[in-house]
Amino acid sequence: MDERPLAERRAWLNRTVLGIGLTSLASDWSHEMATAVLPALLISLGVGPGWLGAIEGTADGLSSFTKLAAGHWTDRLQRRKPLVVFAYAVTALATGSLAFVTNAFEVLLARSAAWFGRGLRTPGRKALLAAAVPREAYGRAFGFERMMDTVGAIVAPVTALWLLGATGHNFRRVFFWSLVPGILAVLVFGLFVRESRVEKSSSASFVAGLRNLPVDFRWFLVAVGVFGLGDFSHTMLILYATRTLAPQVGLAMASTVAVGLYFAHNVFYAAFAYLGGWLGDYAPRRRLVLAGGYALAIGMAALLVLGRADRAVLFAVFALAGMFVGVNEALEDSITAELVPQQQHGMAFGTMAAVNAVGDFGSSLLIGLLWSAYSPAAGFAVAGALFFAGLVLLLRPR
Repeated sequence: MDERPLAERRAWLNRTVLGIGLTSLASDWSHEMATAVLPALLISLGVGPGWLGAIEGTADGLSSFTKLAAGHWTDRLQRRKPLVVFAYAVTALATGSLAFVTNAFEVLLARSAAWFGRGLRTPGRKALLAAAVPREAYGRAFGFERMMDTVGAIVAPVTALWLLGATGHNFRRVFFWSLVPGILAVLVFGLFVRESRVEKSSSASFVAGLRNLPVDFRWFLVAVGVFGLGDFSHTMLILYATRTLAPQVGLAMASTVAVGLYFAHNVFYAAFAYLGGWLGDYAPRRRLVLAGGYALAIGMAALLVLGRADRAVLFAVFALAGMFVGVNEALEDSITAELVPQQQHGMAFGTMAAVNAVGDFGSSLLIGLLWSAYSPAAGFAVAGALFFAGLVLLLRPR
């Protein structure tokens, strides 16, 4: 039985949802500030792209495995909130510690610790969010959280640029100032978020916990995983736009336009995260709205395969990319919450995050190799085919 007060059950934008949204905004603001100046730090330390790849790959891999383990663990806790608060604190302090590193290995340790915190908090935060709203409001709640997270990602580079100007391009001070929104995230989550009582899952093993996830959810994971194998990192879009425009306007201007297009991408991402979630709550089936997101991805891939060196086409590509990511993230989370009992939400969200992380790694590797070996169109055509396969699996009769 739902033991929350009647008023809280009726209102989806309650104190907890708002608190989680503001926390996501502040935390993303913090670590995206650091991400914006991390390459400059590495250059100052005399290390190249090999170290950057090792640092980011290690951090992402650790975060992925942590999400999976944390999902299993958080379902067995009496209270999830203390673990999430601790994880946000780890991320904030580890990100701020980049101000004091003296070599690439220390950067690796700090970045890995920060991403460990991100992995540790994700399943518990999503489970708390799902427990704070009625089922019919899952889409709006998760869409709102994704929108707020993306607003943080939009504000962060602007803040980093302002701080660089104000400090005479002292990027170490940017890392130090990243502590401000990072600690704010910890405080907001601790003060605003309320934890509803949820029955603990049984003390089953990790493998048994995976097996106990509902069959419909496991099939849903297959569709998401296949789609994810085509969903390459959107930094590749920046590279594609830069190379496409450089022969026309020069490398410097092409780079500027590409960054502007990526800013537009994030704006569309933020807007469609909430819009997609809202539509999911009012559509006959949330899967139909997610299918619309998959269709937007197919449209993006089709434009890329055509390969027209036109700014309007590139704007459409970046806009579609932002739209489908926003829709997909809001709907994947809300469908997960709908398909899986609350006492298994941690495991479900952790598994979903791990599947998406594997897809992110595999897709970028696959599309990058095809791009290098054949052409950009070849890579994007394969991405489009995987998007279509994911759409077919998503809409398969159950």
